[in-house]
Amino acid sequence: MKKLILWLLLLLASTAAVPLLILTLFSHGDGELMDGIKYGGPEIKVFNSKTKEIMTLPLEKYLVAVVAAEMPAEFPSEALKAQAVAARSYALKKMKGGLNNQLHPGAHVCTDYNHCQAWISPEEMKKRWGKKAPDYFKKITQAVLDTKGIVLTFQGRLIEPVYHSTSSGRTENSEDVWQAEIPYLRSTASPWDKKSPKFMQKISIPLEEVDRKLGTDLSAVPASTFSHSSPVQIIDYTDTGRAKAVEIDGRVFSAQEIREKLCLPSTAFTCRIDGGEIIFITKGYGHGVGMSQYGAKGMAEEGYTYQEILKHYYTGISLSRAYR
Repeated sequence: MKKLILWLLLLLASTAAVPLLILTLFSHGDGELMDGIKYGGPEIKVFNSKTKEIMTLPLEKYLVAVVAAEMPAEFPSEALKAQAVAARSYALKKMKGGLNNQLHPGAHVCTDYNHCQAWISPEEMKKRWGKKAPDYFKKITQAVLDTKGIVLTFQGRLIEPVYHSTSSGRTENSEDVWQAEIPYLRSTASPWDKKSPKFMQKISIPLEEVDRKLGTDLSAVPASTFSHSSPVQIIDYTDTGRAKAVEIDGRVFSAQEIREKLCLPSTAFTCRIDGGEIIFITKGYGHGVGMSQYGAKGMAEEGYTYQEILKHYYTGISLSRAYR
């Protein structure tokens, strides 16, 4: 049997079928999803935020676990490829920055999505996917290997390939979220997001909770006065219509601060007081800058390639090969 496998690998060594053949041979068997695959490429040091250990992994192997964590496995392959290229670009940029990050010293990246990129272990993949784990793993690994070494650059340099789950129908300019104006992070139409299950949500938050998190004093005001003059007003908007500044109880907050402190899905919201609660109607999920993952899904379903998806969401970028 071993001789047969070796003969098949040698026979197909010069073709694109090799990664698929390797996946077919090793994705079942002993049950260890990531064993037996020849990933290649450079190695990355990853701080596991759960185990508090530093892992040294082939970059492509790390990316399989990132894509598995960041994007639903049932998404089309071209969307998964777009996610893989964005994640690889992010990781390589971090690798070039060295090992001096204060939040994870000795590692290029960590597995905390609040700081770096999400990452899940093979055990978590099996738990998340159940019986579909071997097929989903093979699908994601193929997307990563099909784009091996490909990264996003702007004027010859790696970009900051930020991404989010769902836009409000249009992505945001970077300066409306993080102040810095970045030429490749420009607002673009993303109508496919309207099909996302996260596109629109209604969230009710008691005034006492708002006061506790924002330091306001809304709950002390008689509810009857709110019908005459609301102490909650959106006073500034971004170019795409998202909230930019909000006045609450005489204090002005950035919409981003409101989103973070009240755990809202996005800054694309309207708000009003109803009884003892603030009612938020939100559109989208995430900061809204860069690639929309549900937008990538919609584009892939319409036949767009991963290259076209990435060039749609990152203005003026090039796709380059960093290694083979």
